[in-house]
Amino acid sequence: MSSFAIVLEDYRLVPPYADAIASFWKGRFAGGPPAAERPPLQHLLGNASMPFDLARTKAQAASLAATIKGDGRQLLLLPGLLASEHRMEPLRAILEAAGFEAHGWGMGRNFGPRVDSLHQIDRRVDQIRRSNGEPVTLIGWSLGGLFAREYAKFARGKVGGVVTMGTPFSGDPRANHAWRIYQLVSGFPVDRPPFTCRREEKPEVPTVALWSRRDGVILPECARGRAGERDHAIEVDCTHMGFAVAPEGILAVGRALETMRG
Repeated sequence: MSSFAIVLEDYRLVPPYADAIASFWKGRFAGGPPAAERPPLQHLLGNASMPFDLARTKAQAASLAATIKGDGRQLLLLPGLLASEHRMEPLRAILEAAGFEAHGWGMGRNFGPRVDSLHQIDRRVDQIRRSNGEPVTLIGWSLGGLFAREYAKFARGKVGGVVTMGTPFSGDPRANHAWRIYQLVSGFPVDRPPFTCRREEKPEVPTVALWSRRDGVILPECARGRAGERDHAIEVDCTHMGFAVAPEGILAVGRALETMRG
């Protein structure tokens, strides 16, 4: 659930979300549930490095693809809150070049959960599986990772594994800098999405959680999870935005996929 996902394709603020930011900062000091621990402000501000991370990835794209060992698996990439498929394109293109069959989720910008979100993902997975019927591995960034974990419980037989990138599936759902924006955009309380959700329950498929001490948006321990909530956790040296666009984040996804392969 990325508060910095409002910095979109051309790194400018989209006007309709200006009110969301104002509400977010005002809400930090408003009444409501007891304040949860959140990442330090300097780490949150570190996410402004996203354009530089993206530039590094574009310059290193060929070597990144050569480093990652693809095996033809079908992958579905799910973006974070307020992000679109465009934000996942650098990762998708490199995974494709590395030898995977990587797909966008086909649902436009992620405006948070809807009653039919899992059913929409199910339709997309069915489209991907038409070629060979094999399970699809889900790679979800932030909120997209929550969707991936819940979908894997919803349709276990169609999922080969789940990789989460800075996804707050463990601990307090308010232990981050994004939950108020999530509630404003989605219209649902952060702890009561419109479909059955058991965040901390591990899906019955291989799961790898990517997390970072420098995340800045999500509290690291919430994205790392505890034993029994995921199979493996891999620390990544990147910001929250970097999971999707920085070389370190992209290489970590490749490592996670290799870990699943055994």
